[in-house]
Amino acid sequence: MRPPHTESAWQPTADMATLHARARLMTRVRAFFAERNVLEVETPVLGQGGSTDVHLASLSSLAHTAAGRQRLWLRTSPEFHMKRLLAAGSGPIYQLAKSFRDGEVGRRHNIEFTMLEWYRPGMGLAALMEETAALIRKLLPESVLPDGQTPLRCYAYRELFYDQLEIDPFSVPLVRLRRLAEERGSMPEGALDDEPRDTCLDLLMSFVIEPNLGWGDAEQGKAPGEKCQGKLVAVVDYPASQAALARRHVDAYGDEVASRFELYFQGVELANGYDELTDAAEQQARFEADNAERRELGFDEVDVDMRLVAALDHGLPEGSGVALGLDRVIQLALGKYTLAEVMAFATPAC
Repeated sequence: MRPPHTESAWQPTADMATLHARARLMTRVRAFFAERNVLEVETPVLGQGGSTDVHLASLSSLAHTAAGRQRLWLRTSPEFHMKRLLAAGSGPIYQLAKSFRDGEVGRRHNIEFTMLEWYRPGMGLAALMEETAALIRKLLPESVLPDGQTPLRCYAYRELFYDQLEIDPFSVPLVRLRRLAEERGSMPEGALDDEPRDTCLDLLMSFVIEPNLGWGDAEQGKAPGEKCQGKLVAVVDYPASQAALARRHVDAYGDEVASRFELYFQGVELANGYDELTDAAEQQARFEADNAERRELGFDEVDVDMRLVAALDHGLPEGSGVALGLDRVIQLALGKYTLAEVMAFATPAC
């Protein structure tokens, strides 16, 4: 007996017209970087280590290698290998990289997705923000993002929490923060009693702040998939605990913050950029701290990619880098309701 629905299950999740439009947008991406003399590279999908970030779930596989049976990790982004190229003297590089994150399935998520990542030795974070905005403007139609829009608007993380929640995310007592996150996330009281500060801040960012970022005047609230104008906004100065692979600096309030930005459009996070950490010892310490937190939370540890640490020890050029969810940009550009509609075969149908 045939499994149910096999007659239609083989079909792509995107129609042919969409796939042609996707290909044209990919051509624009390559032209954008060719004009700027940024080299396109390809790096392995499998690596010696995965992402230790407690907010990401890496996938791994046991493989027969020259060293014997070995666990290899599917990349959550191409960052580790690309930084090894930078340390080897590649200069500015970009990659259209298939990446994988377990459990990420939804309207704007897929376990396998295309990440556009690029690195700019010698370029500061502010300049990279503007370059990222310039690329997005090349990809989104004028009906959605007019060329004549106002310049990229930046908001400090603290400023957004002040304006929308009337709290200072750096100093609000944890007990109050937990209750507020439960209330705004429609959770029962006590549901977050064991959760750390960053988890509560992330929930408030997702439930309250992010949906309001990057909308044109009177555009928010239109029907899903309906074409409407938006604006690009950047969020900067995240808490230092959310620095990941970015440097840190002290803000105007005297608090240590992450040297990173996230770019939003119509309530959707599109890109995440860092002033890249170059200190090998600091990077290894962060990997170890991540795994310690994973153990504390009951998560599996993730192998640390010591080849990246060795590359940093050799010397990574000062500069910045950014990862952009290309499928999300294509989804917005083509006015599709789900990510699956712009992929040949989304995860459930692969």
